[in-house]
Amino acid sequence: MNKPNISDIHNCYGCGVCTKACPVHIIDLHLNTEGFYEPFIAEEDRCIHCGLCRDVCAYIKDEPAQNNALVVSYAAWSNDEQVQKKCSSGGAGFEIGKYLLGKGYKVVGVRYNAEKGRAEHFIASSLEELVQTTGSKYIQSYPVDGWKDIDRNGKYLVTGTPCQIDSFRYYMKKMRLPEENFILLDFFCHGVPSMLAWQKYTKDVEKRLGGKITYASWRNKWDYGWHDSWAMGIDGGQQCKKVDWHESYNLLIRGKKTFLQSRLSQGDKFFRLFLGDQCLGRQCYEHCKYKYDHSSADIRICDLWGKTYQDNEDGVSGAVAFTQKGAEILKEIDCNLIEHPFSVVAEGQMKTCPKMLPLRDSILTSLADENKTIDDAVSVLDTYHRRQRNIGRLKHPVRTVCHLVKRIFK
Repeated sequence: MNKPNISDIHNCYGCGVCTKACPVHIIDLHLNTEGFYEPFIAEEDRCIHCGLCRDVCAYIKDEPAQNNALVVSYAAWSNDEQVQKKCSSGGAGFEIGKYLLGKGYKVVGVRYNAEKGRAEHFIASSLEELVQTTGSKYIQSYPVDGWKDIDRNGKYLVTGTPCQIDSFRYYMKKMRLPEENFILLDFFCHGVPSMLAWQKYTKDVEKRLGGKITYASWRNKWDYGWHDSWAMGIDGGQQCKKVDWHESYNLLIRGKKTFLQSRLSQGDKFFRLFLGDQCLGRQCYEHCKYKYDHSSADIRICDLWGKTYQDNEDGVSGAVAFTQKGAEILKEIDCNLIEHPFSVVAEGQMKTCPKMLPLRDSILTSLADENKTIDDAVSVLDTYHRRQRNIGRLKHPVRTVCHLVKRIFK
């Protein structure tokens, strides 16, 4: 009996590793009706039913490809102040990439493609290309091109969401790739928001900019510090020049900004939907196996939230080694490292999957409607929260009266 392919898999992680595994190259990713990447087979009659696409699919597996155990966890920040300032937190991820580039590795990272309005995996072979990976990108990446260009005989740092990395670990095992040639890095993941939300948000911003977006930076801290997690740097408009990624590393890191840093909405409309957990993929609510200390990666990074560094506005990364190989790399990077218990490094990170509320479908329906704006989707969320507050007041009338009295006499 022929093995099935991935044509029956929907609402999966969208990791795209199946596109790499397919020997006849007939699998690609597209956005489904809810705005999330999932695989499709363009020419199913060409399928040879080898089953490789399912063999590397972490979504349909019960356990991660590799149950790693914690080795060491650090607070980390780059010894280069300009790198620390350029990155969303402390720059540990960039310094890991920089160190491994110097050791002959290439970096499979993520950059924002302004022309296509999406995040994409690509392979960085130089520091100038690595700079494009700096900064958080809080949207689902299109990983196909990045996976496609990986050569089994090359050496790579492979970065991505925990589910992307887990599928790639399955791929490595299935294809018997040399372990010593690959370093896998993931991060504490909140979940991925619908691309419908990002598309509506950028449409709203471009209308006010008077032109196309040329650069996007999530959680930009240039002017307002690390803890302003809603800051959004948007560059574009008729007078704005595109960022020249062919400029030297020193100019990109230390040079003057030649492009606008806009805070038209401070990112609030997009982040309210994303951090409100009501436009995430179904897989994020129902099938995430990678929260807190569950990872198939060698290294996991994050923003080190919590009380320990709450007064630091320059940015501090958390860096966790889940393999001895990862621990040895962290000791070599150009960062100030302070060892902490994992509970300190992971403070503020999600331990369980978010809860899907009934209004999610209404929000996604609004986002999918071409005649509605992002404000309409946000209003659905606001209406829900107002109703919840009113219900709370009905349940606790005395507390509500006391609260009103305090406000009157404040």
